[in-house]
Amino acid sequence: DHHFALLQRETEKLRVDIDKMRSELRYEIDKVTAGQRLDLNLERGRIRDELAKQSAETTELTTKLDREIHALRAQLEAAKYDVIKYCIGTLVSISAVGLAVVRILM
Repeated sequence: DHHFALLQRETEKLRVDIDKMRSELRYEIDKVTAGQRLDLNLERGRIRDELAKQSAETTELTTKLDREIHALRAQLEAAKYDVIKYCIGTLVSISAVGLAVVRILM
């Protein structure tokens, strides 16, 4: 009977130790899980910030390219106008010289 009581106490002691170990293990698992969640949230935030930064840079570059394209188109139109102006001036000058030559010959 005494031996049986000792075995019961020993068994109860082992159960308490096992429950304590389970509790500690759960605590450690929860701690690790919480740390991983925190790391994931921080990484997610960093990626979100990086994407916002890249989006802003892309928008800035697009705006800059649009401005440069409009400036080049304006320069092209101005150059085209100058070419037309000089062509008309050249034709008028050639016509005047031709009329002068015809008048002299007549």
